[in-house]
Amino acid sequence: METKVEEVAPRSRILQALEDQDTSASFLDPLESEMILNMGPQHPATHGVLRLLVKLDGETVVGCLPELGYLHRGYEKLAENCTYHEFIPHTDRLDYISPLSNNTAYSLAVEKLLGIEAPARAQFIRTIISELARISSHLLFLGSLSMDVGALTVWMWSFREREKLYDIFENLVGARFTTSYTRIGGLAQDLTPEVAAMIREYITAFPGNLEECEKLLNRNRIFIGRCDGVGIITREQAIDLGVTGPTLRASGVNHDLRRTLPYLIYDQFDFDIPMFEGGDSLARYYQRMAEMKESVKIVRQALEKIPNGPIHAFKPHNVLPRKKEVYTRMEELIHDFMLINFGVDPPDGEIYFSIEAPKGELGFYIMSKKGDGHPWRFKIRSPSFVNIHALPTMLKGAMISDVVAIIGSLDPVMGEADK
Repeated sequence: METKVEEVAPRSRILQALEDQDTSASFLDPLESEMILNMGPQHPATHGVLRLLVKLDGETVVGCLPELGYLHRGYEKLAENCTYHEFIPHTDRLDYISPLSNNTAYSLAVEKLLGIEAPARAQFIRTIISELARISSHLLFLGSLSMDVGALTVWMWSFREREKLYDIFENLVGARFTTSYTRIGGLAQDLTPEVAAMIREYITAFPGNLEECEKLLNRNRIFIGRCDGVGIITREQAIDLGVTGPTLRASGVNHDLRRTLPYLIYDQFDFDIPMFEGGDSLARYYQRMAEMKESVKIVRQALEKIPNGPIHAFKPHNVLPRKKEVYTRMEELIHDFMLINFGVDPPDGEIYFSIEAPKGELGFYIMSKKGDGHPWRFKIRSPSFVNIHALPTMLKGAMISDVVAIIGSLDPVMGEADK
């Protein structure tokens, strides 16, 4: 008895997506002129668990499809089952290179929902930690991009400077990496004179140490050759793709939320928004180097102008009381019990709030229902997720050896791309 086997020949959706990027190519006989290369997700140069399916013609990239989902943890759905206070530690694990910035963005979003505002001293401290987080993030970019193209010394030097920042964070927060520092309506603890002195010492020495790295790279023929003209994304392409942050400004777009939609107390400071026109990997390097220098200026001004006063808003129904008061006063004990067990009680509504995080626009969309101590709907607008969509445009026409340099110049962190 003859068994008939039906032919099953549907193309995979991934191969179809690659072919759609280049209509002149065909996958009917890929061995004839082209090759499909699987890069990642376990690859040291993809900056996390990012899979790239790359279509090559010889050593030239003719198509690329970023494949996400290898680190997915369901944080948005998790937030809908946490109280607003409970979710603060989870923001550390988004862009885990700049947790202090994530903490600040989330707290500002919830405060907008509740219609409250942290005191002036807390606003200054939040600005300081956000800019220190920007420096820390850009230092990792500097070291990893340099190592991706062969400059190992800069990797060691950049991590030396990051370790100093982690010493500051440890003394300020009590943790080096996952900080969970902000609170709704305030901060976990105040900025002490000892920590302020550490920050002043750091920003005094940092520009000279950063210049050392520039001297190694800015006239290095190998570094310049690996980055100059590589991974170009034009101004129009960057805008169309929704790219934000240093990658957008390196393509000649003067957009920074600290200026266009000021938050915290950025409108009280004198600083520039660097911008470059090249749109290539070298321009993105120059962009972040310039931004670190501007962050130093902001931190210095904030330390000079920081006022005395409380670091927590007096809103008993929304802001957790201090432990000293919880242990000594009945009313604060009751408020603490209600907030911990049932959460805050926001009005019906929806809000979106975003900040200029180190990698771009980090935004939180929250929809609330009165009587629920947790979000009814919660979405995160993470810059790494959006910026990764520019990779197919950046990589097309590049050499396979340029892929690691282009990914490094984009500076993605998969913790916030795979939410």
